[in-house]
Amino acid sequence: MSRDRLVRQVAQAAVRLHPDEAAVRLERMRARDVSEFLVRQDVALAADLLRRLQPDRAIEIVEELAEPAASRILGMLEPTLAASLLSRLEDEAREARLSALDPALAAELRDLMTYPPGVAGAVMDPRVTSFRADTTAREALARLRGLRQRPIHDVFVVDIDGRLAGSVGVQDLATAEPGGRMGDLADPSPPRVQALAPHDELVAIAEQRRLTSVPVVDVEDRLLGVIRYADLLSTAQRDATADIQTMVGVSREEGALSSAWFAVRKRLPWLQINLGTAFLAAAVVGLFEDTIARVTALAVLLPVVAGQSGNTGAQALAVTMRGLALREVRLRHWLRVARKELAVGAVNGVAVALVTSLAVYVWSGSLGIAAVIGTAMVFSMVIAGVAGASVPMALTMLRQDPAAASSIVLTTITDVMGFLTFLGFATLASSWL
Repeated sequence: MSRDRLVRQVAQAAVRLHPDEAAVRLERMRARDVSEFLVRQDVALAADLLRRLQPDRAIEIVEELAEPAASRILGMLEPTLAASLLSRLEDEAREARLSALDPALAAELRDLMTYPPGVAGAVMDPRVTSFRADTTAREALARLRGLRQRPIHDVFVVDIDGRLAGSVGVQDLATAEPGGRMGDLADPSPPRVQALAPHDELVAIAEQRRLTSVPVVDVEDRLLGVIRYADLLSTAQRDATADIQTMVGVSREEGALSSAWFAVRKRLPWLQINLGTAFLAAAVVGLFEDTIARVTALAVLLPVVAGQSGNTGAQALAVTMRGLALREVRLRHWLRVARKELAVGAVNGVAVALVTSLAVYVWSGSLGIAAVIGTAMVFSMVIAGVAGASVPMALTMLRQDPAAASSIVLTTITDVMGFLTFLGFATLASSWL
């Protein structure tokens, strides 16, 4: 047996007996040297070693691996791990690797790399920088100097299984003693989100903790990627503008340049629902047809009451929707929020009613009409404020999207109650009008 072959067999035996120690040593070597070492190993052993490397180091080595060795080694990995590694490659390099794999495996990996819209995984950057706890500050900084093109605010510490074990700010790392260990520098319990967490949870965590980046993990707490500040900001802005669209019955998916047919399909159902609620409000007005016929001034003043109650409800709705989106309020806070809006509606209602009554008296010369519209204004604004706080809470309790239907439901309530209070009080006081 030749000396070189004997050395290789001894090395393989050592790697099999102490794979974790071997992985740590390989991480400190150049990626090209590691790839050449793996090519010379048994495929199963090479895959096992690659599995034990930190993900960002592992993908550097995958980039260096030549075909067909790369496909054989990737094919031996668990599909979830292979997908996680390949997702860190640039698009062109990723497609080149996928096209070299078995078509069935490549299709499975593509599915695993696709996250549904609206979750944290869909906006994360899988090119996350991580280190082991025993890595020194000097070694970490040397690695970071090779990543100048990547915006980095925090680096992460992972254990031997790739689970998130801590985070270190770049400033803390830069000012640390060169021999200091990453495990000692790290915050041991950084906030994180799961890859399938919705955007509102992500934005809430970022705002509450004033984070510059949020790590994304899987169900076993393995680090998958990072969402940086610019992505957090754009995600919050997109969600806010999408909520604005859904509150008026427009689909989140519709853009300014979407096709006319797409817009019609998304908008028409809500317009038909809104038409039904408009007929309901008209039916309420029809109940007081005789009163309106006797005092025609009431018909002129109807939009005033409905408009003020609608604006009051919209204000309460906007504040409550924001609270729900940022998780400032929960369903258990409903009574507290409703009491606040009731008080706000009452105070604002009295203030608006005084001005309205004075203006109506000057216009009509009727003290009765002025008193009726002032009383109706207070009642309708109180009801609208409570409704604005309650409608999104109720929809959330029913597991419906509060942004999608709140506006239409609230408009129905404010119109119906505005007309009912105004015309109802007018009917009761008809002898004084």
